[in-house]
Amino acid sequence: MSARNQRRLGEAAKRSSRPPARPGGPGQRRAVLPKPRPTESERAEVVIGRLDEDGLGVARLGGHDLRVPLALPGERVQVNLGRRGAGATYGRLERVVLSSIHRVPSPCRHLGSCVGCPLIAMAYEAQLAVKRERVREAIGRHPCLVGVAIPEVWAAPEPLGYRTTAKLSFARTRSGVIVGMNRPGSRLVVDTSSCPVHHPLVNAVATAVREEAARLRLEVFDPETARGLLRFLVVKVSPARHSAMVVLVASRRDLGTLTRLAKGLGARVPEVVSVFGSVNTSDSGMVLRREMFRILGAPDLFDQVGDVRLRISPAAFFQVNHAQAARIYARVREWAALTKAETALDLYCGIGPIALHLARAAGRVLGIEIVPDAVRDARANAEANGLANCSFRAGDAVELLRSVGGRAERPAVAVVNPPRAGCEPPVLSALAELGPRALLYVSCHPATLARDLDILSGYGYRTAEVQPVDMFPQTAHVECVARLEPARRR
Repeated sequence: MSARNQRRLGEAAKRSSRPPARPGGPGQRRAVLPKPRPTESERAEVVIGRLDEDGLGVARLGGHDLRVPLALPGERVQVNLGRRGAGATYGRLERVVLSSIHRVPSPCRHLGSCVGCPLIAMAYEAQLAVKRERVREAIGRHPCLVGVAIPEVWAAPEPLGYRTTAKLSFARTRSGVIVGMNRPGSRLVVDTSSCPVHHPLVNAVATAVREEAARLRLEVFDPETARGLLRFLVVKVSPARHSAMVVLVASRRDLGTLTRLAKGLGARVPEVVSVFGSVNTSDSGMVLRREMFRILGAPDLFDQVGDVRLRISPAAFFQVNHAQAARIYARVREWAALTKAETALDLYCGIGPIALHLARAAGRVLGIEIVPDAVRDARANAEANGLANCSFRAGDAVELLRSVGGRAERPAVAVVNPPRAGCEPPVLSALAELGPRALLYVSCHPATLARDLDILSGYGYRTAEVQPVDMFPQTAHVECVARLEPARRR
């Protein structure tokens, strides 16, 4: 752990005695207001038995599950009972009566308000153990996967300050404009401009935008009245170049006002090399819309992961943990063990980072992705890296897999990196029909990974190993890389 993060942890205990900042102001997005003191009937003292898949502590109360953010297994806690959901009640941690041996001082001054990092009060070694057990439980539910090797979780070199992408909301309180995270399940915004898991450059941008918006007296969008300009702030950081791209999401295309805000931001944070605007009038929860316009600076952000240079456009998806993404791509390349006589397939390729890592060893790489903009970025990235043996196609995964034909296109190795929901059964069937000698599966959800590995076993593919990776420290999420091979020689 770096000296910077050690100092953060050391100072956390001092901050814990400070009273929380008081948000306020009715009628607009705002941080959470203090509630009246609960009555005895609204309180409960419970023992936390386990964590759920979101990292919330779970106790039993009145025959139902009680979920308590920031409570750890084995702890006796006093809880302020809150909203009820299907089969569960959600509570707010009021006091820890008996602490877990794994509880540590939190480095976050927003503890209890944001709850975006439910494990941040748990020792890091214990977090890794929780994540490995989650993977083991998911894999163990399928008899055909019993005995699959699951090594220790790859720890993140920096458990704090790692997140290089952030989507933040604007809000107004009695004290002025704030920029921060939405509290889960609500429109309430918590000022997280000093978030300990965000890259320092993300926090610098958020602080500068907030101060410039206040200086310019800009109006924040109010979803209740549909008035106001500023809605969201998106920040992407290139650790390799220590530079940032910013997207200002507004309710209308007010280029003059957004340009003044962008210029003020650039003067305060010179590492910002690109500022885009985007108009969003939707109430769907989606932050970025398809149409974006450049306000200032470069059209793209450039980064480097391993020996691959990447061009990242405003709408492009890329992993938020630079260091752990590099380790995953290196492991995929190692397991693929490609030769210049072989072809590799990269399914759900995005902007092409895995395909480009494989291309230096392979004879040919084919990437498939449903998002046309991502395919354009992937092609540009291949050209920027001088890799003429990569080709990328945009379209439906099943249709494109079934169109792969001929000895030159048939892959020796197939890599899949699907969204959280995993692969649809026709995709797995089409992959198996291609008969690769190795199938590598990168997943961000252990349950859907295990489900798909079980399906692939029915198509004759045996799972040899599942490597968990801590891509998101302080949260319950865990990434995995699985290696499959034909159960019998083909």
